[in-house]
Amino acid sequence: MGPIDFVRPTRRDFLRGGSMSLGALAFAGLTDPQRAAKSRMHAPRCKSVIYLHMEGSPSPLDMFDQKPELRRFDGKKCPDAFLQKERFAFLKGHPKLLAPRHPFQKCGRVGLDVVSLLPHLGQVVDDLCVVKSMHTDQFNHAPAEFLMFTGSPRIGRPAMGSWVCYGLGSENENLPGFVVLVSGTLPSAGRSVWGSGFLPSSLQGVQFRSQGDPVLFLEDPAGTDRAMRRRMLDAQAQLASIEHARTGDPETMARLAQQELAFRMQMSVPEAVDLRSESEETLRLYGAEPGRASFANNCLLARRLVERGVRFVQLYDSGWDLHGTSPSDDLDTQFPKKCRELDRPYAALITDLRRRGMLEDTLVVWGGEFGRTPMNEERDGSKFFGRDHHPHCFSMLLAGGGVKQGAVVGATDELGYRIAETPIHVHDLQATILWLLGLDHEKLTHRFEGRDFRLTDVAGKVRRELLA
Repeated sequence: MGPIDFVRPTRRDFLRGGSMSLGALAFAGLTDPQRAAKSRMHAPRCKSVIYLHMEGSPSPLDMFDQKPELRRFDGKKCPDAFLQKERFAFLKGHPKLLAPRHPFQKCGRVGLDVVSLLPHLGQVVDDLCVVKSMHTDQFNHAPAEFLMFTGSPRIGRPAMGSWVCYGLGSENENLPGFVVLVSGTLPSAGRSVWGSGFLPSSLQGVQFRSQGDPVLFLEDPAGTDRAMRRRMLDAQAQLASIEHARTGDPETMARLAQQELAFRMQMSVPEAVDLRSESEETLRLYGAEPGRASFANNCLLARRLVERGVRFVQLYDSGWDLHGTSPSDDLDTQFPKKCRELDRPYAALITDLRRRGMLEDTLVVWGGEFGRTPMNEERDGSKFFGRDHHPHCFSMLLAGGGVKQGAVVGATDELGYRIAETPIHVHDLQATILWLLGLDHEKLTHRFEGRDFRLTDVAGKVRRELLA
């Protein structure tokens, strides 16, 4: 009798009593049906989330929140009252007000002002709930991104997608429940904004690449075939069960679940990310090109992933931090470029989900981590046009998944500097997203270091103004 058999039952005994795979057994140790039931407050309005994060934060004043007073006072010094007791990331002295650099047009039945650089988006306005009164506590990128996606401005908390999978599990055991897509550079906060924090590591976001191998090390090592890999995982499962019985460490089973998922992903991921199987009409709709790394490809890939049961798709698109220090980050050159990259794919995602009957089950969220000032930054005397970070108000767009259609919620003052009505905090948005998924943000908790933690920390409330 070998040492493994002496300490624990045989593999046959280990698997006796059920037909679940080893991966399912491992994952069962990470999910608690009672916890999920307790965190439920009602039937869900949606099954999955696609969150499009514009890293760097686009300016609502130049996209959806047109202010005639800014055009009237363009180039004039900012009112003193706006500068008192304020901290800015880069603004100095007495800055001048800056009008939008591009014209707007009225769109949809609601008559939303949309910058003319977004003609395709203007055609789907009646599917959107436009929130003009978001606000945050942070005015630098990394802390604001941490707050937006983990509920805390400091590193170490679980990401929103991890919380969702913690509460709901996965609908497809062959794909991760939480997938991350990146077009451009990584966000300022790095990969930690899709980490699992103190939740099991198997719940962290899995980054898929839109060019080359979708997941690194997806292939078996040279000299290893599927049968051999299966035998290796079975042996690891026996060892893991011994270690878990000895220490009770949940990460033991979490690692096993990750290895089992990776084994299954070898078959499922290549099919899921193969855009060549899409029709030419669909590729044209998005402006997607198979094999190319782009925001368009990632939008189409996001639809394919939720179609296959992925719970939470997080898409990061960089290049929106427009301070106006050069043509690469200004409102005259870079802003039109980013709008062109955004316009067709984002509108196509909404259109495609709607025509496939998926929009009502999929919540699509779009936005940045904070807003931009109504003043021109003019850093170091720059002659280009751009705006500094601004936490007091910004816009976000929601679609599908149980939110209002063709609606505008909240408003900012005449210069777009502060919220005039219906302030909605980042924690409120998080609570509402969880509510739409059927989860109670106050009950979806995890005990760590002696107290219960949740995504919304000790704040947040579901905003009924956003709900259909």
